[in-house]
Formats: sequence, structure tokens, C-alpha cells
Amino acid sequence: MATNNRFSDGFNVNRTVLTTGALLGGVGALLTMAGAVIVGVSLASAGRDYVRRMDTSPSERAARAMQQARAASMAGLEAWRSEAGQSSSMN
Repeated sequence: MATNNRFSDGFNVNRTVLTTGALLGGVGALLTMAGAVIVGVSLASAGRDYVRRMDTSPSERAARAMQQARAASMAGLEAWRSEAGQSSSMN
């Protein structure tokens, strides 16, 4: 026998179905969260393995890239200064 509540405007709510739906929704949310945790752990593990197999560490790569960027910046600055110096002496 279903437990129904009737509101003043005639809207019927079957509490058993409502409770079952809420429970299933909660279980689904928990399963979704568990799946998300499993995916996250799997991706983190794969990332650690990938970094571990690299020939050079990410920090060494970043330091090398920063050094190259500084050298390129200084070369560009020197070229700009020398070009600016030559064009001002020509005028």
C-alpha cells in the first residue's frame, strides 16, 4: 500500500516512490564520486610514471628553457640597441 500525501490543491505525492528515487540518486552520486576518485588516482599514477621515465626532470627542462629565453631576450635587446644606435647616427 502506497503512502500518499494530498496537498490542498490536489497534488498527490507517493512517498515510497519519492524515497526510492532519492535513495537511488544518493547511491548514484556516491558511485559517481567513487568513479571520479578512481580515475584521478589512475591519472596521477600514470603522470608519475611518465615523469619518472623522462631523461631530464621537468625542473631541469624549465631551467634550460628559462636560460634560453633570457639569452634570446638579451640578443634581441642588443640587436635593437645596435640598430637604434646606427639609425640615430645616420640622421
